[in-house]
Amino acid sequence: MAFQCQRDCYMKEFVTSVVSCCPADLKHEVNGKKETLKGFNVKLQDTVLFPEGGGQPDDHGFIGDVPVLRVTRQGSDAVHFVSSSLEPGQEVQVRVDWDRRFDHMQQHSGQHLITALADSMFGYKTTSWELGRQRSTIELDTACVKPAQLQALEEAVNEKIRAHVPVNVQLLSLDDPALEKVRSRGLPEDHAGPIRIIDIEGVDANMCCGTHVSNLSHLQVIKLLGTEKGKKNKTNLIFLAGNRVLKYAERSYNTERALVSLLKTGPDDHVDAVDKVQKSLKLLQKTNMSLLRDMAVLIAQEFKNKPNRSNFFSMHKKDGDNEFMNIIANEINTEETLVFLTVGEEKGPGLFLLAGPSGPVTDLGPHVLEMLQGKGAGKNGRFQGKAQSLSCRGEVEAFLQQHLKHRSSEEE
Repeated sequence: MAFQCQRDCYMKEFVTSVVSCCPADLKHEVNGKKETLKGFNVKLQDTVLFPEGGGQPDDHGFIGDVPVLRVTRQGSDAVHFVSSSLEPGQEVQVRVDWDRRFDHMQQHSGQHLITALADSMFGYKTTSWELGRQRSTIELDTACVKPAQLQALEEAVNEKIRAHVPVNVQLLSLDDPALEKVRSRGLPEDHAGPIRIIDIEGVDANMCCGTHVSNLSHLQVIKLLGTEKGKKNKTNLIFLAGNRVLKYAERSYNTERALVSLLKTGPDDHVDAVDKVQKSLKLLQKTNMSLLRDMAVLIAQEFKNKPNRSNFFSMHKKDGDNEFMNIIANEINTEETLVFLTVGEEKGPGLFLLAGPSGPVTDLGPHVLEMLQGKGAGKNGRFQGKAQSLSCRGEVEAFLQQHLKHRSSEEE
């Protein structure tokens, strides 16, 4: 069957009834972390919320006042995941997040249009596509798309938009001979009911379950941002459609204004200005690292010149790298002295080096690594790595001094 969202993609609200409601879990990602939510899977008599499919993400919305967090398709049913249970048989109002829905309609119809014209103009077939959160990608079966072809394709798709070409939805049976003229990448194994065709008049007819605009003019505009090398001699074409183009223009303008203020130059000179800044920064970094190397030698010499120096040297410096620490360790006689060095934020991540007699370093290194919550390895009297946190550096220092004191008392 076709859902109400597929029969009328512009419908924002719909009254239907609950068929079933059962406990369920939803695995999703929040800020890069995977979480599992407890909730309920709800099936409705019909729905205005599109379940994910055809390369298009699912709709968001509400059943009554209950937010719908995910919609998936199971055979001929749409399954809505919600946090609160609903009573089977009760009548409910379903509302769609219209901004998200219309954005998906614009991107999906835009993809159909680009795909059709890329094929008819250059013979480039679409092998897959992705509707992303900020931009979308069409995978074309060609090793490259020339800049002139990209420009011609963008002009052609926008000409069709300006021509107000209608987009019609047809429902055909599996044995309808008209299907032979329809572009298709095949039906899913669990497909049920009539076959839905999205027909851009005079441009393209394609099997598709997604939501689409009813006229190309509703796409407003399409911007082809460029191409990237794809897998297996294919090319990824990146595009924006409709409101995404307007948002992209707004973000670009705000960035341009910020750069004018920072660089004190007009937009046409931004590339040259940034290039100069980068070259100056590289020169400063090179000079800074040279000074750090010289400082490392002086630090080591100062320690060695102390008349009553101990057999333990410890130091932390915010700026530095592995080479800086190794220079200090090389200048100090680590066969007699245990050296513990760290660089980085005092309370944050950083680098560490433990150097000294190979026996103690081999024994103490893993303990230091554990205390710093880090990763590293050692050999030949050196144990170094990355520390997740340097906040307990003082504890490590005390631990090493205690070890030396204990070892000294044993030797006496």
